Amino acid sequence: MKPRLGLALGGGAAKGWSHFGVLRVLSEVGLAPDIVAGTSIGALVGGAYAAGYHKELEDWVSSLRWQEVLAMMDLRFSGGLLHGEKVIDHLRQGMQGIKIEDLQAPAFAAVATDVDNGHEIWLRNGELLSAIRASIALPGLFSPVRRQGRWLVDGGVVNPTPISVCRAMGADVVIAVDLTALPVFRLVKKLATNDERSVEMPLAGLTDNWRSADKFFGLLQGVMGRMQTQKGGEDETLPSTLDVMVRSLNIMLNRAARSRIAGEPPDLLISPAVEHIALMEFHRAKEAIKIGQDAANRFRPELERIKQYLG
Repeated sequence: MKPRLGLALGGGAAKGWSHFGVLRVLSEVGLAPDIVAGTSIGALVGGAYAAGYHKELEDWVSSLRWQEVLAMMDLRFSGGLLHGEKVIDHLRQGMQGIKIEDLQAPAFAAVATDVDNGHEIWLRNGELLSAIRASIALPGLFSPVRRQGRWLVDGGVVNPTPISVCRAMGADVVIAVDLTALPVFRLVKKLATNDERSVEMPLAGLTDNWRSADKFFGLLQGVMGRMQTQKGGEDETLPSTLDVMVRSLNIMLNRAARSRIAGEPPDLLISPAVEHIALMEFHRAKEAIKIGQDAANRFRPELERIKQYLG
């Protein structure tokens, strides 16, 4: 029997647009995964790939500006900051009514977490969009999803890079894409004395992308409000609720991924250098895709050997 190739696409919110770049290179090499498992944004991109909708999705996200991303943020204050339905509504244009069990090649699974007991849930049947929506429900940011009697949140809580899922589904060789390197945190602060904002920017250069992100996060954090305090006689601005949530999610994803990858190593691990892209910077798709493509291209010889082995 011919060996089967599995592709594990990890979580990382906006960083995950880099998955499209990896998929481009796999296609160029002539590798077509038999099994795709995705967590969070990996479930979104992997589900679109399994449904044959990834090229259309890539074109759409590549065209997004920060203003359009902000318009899709359906704010709410129960369950999570964002509802997420505006994004799913757009995906319905090409993925409405598709069931996971009806996908022929590749086989697909989305990873989610049962918020009541912490169990890792593999979604391998039912409506594809429902499974994707559950897998992308970042705690505190996107509201959880009710599915089969469970409240489900992002699979990254327990399995950020689902290598184990590919193995369990029968993959002989697994290529994993991990996005969880800790980022350089860039905190947009509002000064206590006036309405000006100063930006901590450890990275060299201030790009147009960052200026857009600055506006984006300024607006979003403005909705949530700011908390300020005095300590030790000096004015200090506490991180906003969004700052704290994003930092905590980054740390959580990184720690969980390091543990799971160490215990369940893939045959090939691709780690795009997307640590400078913040979780919510979905308008930076072109940049992320290029980074994913570059990362995969560095492993061309290994990918060619995998192709030879698979026959």
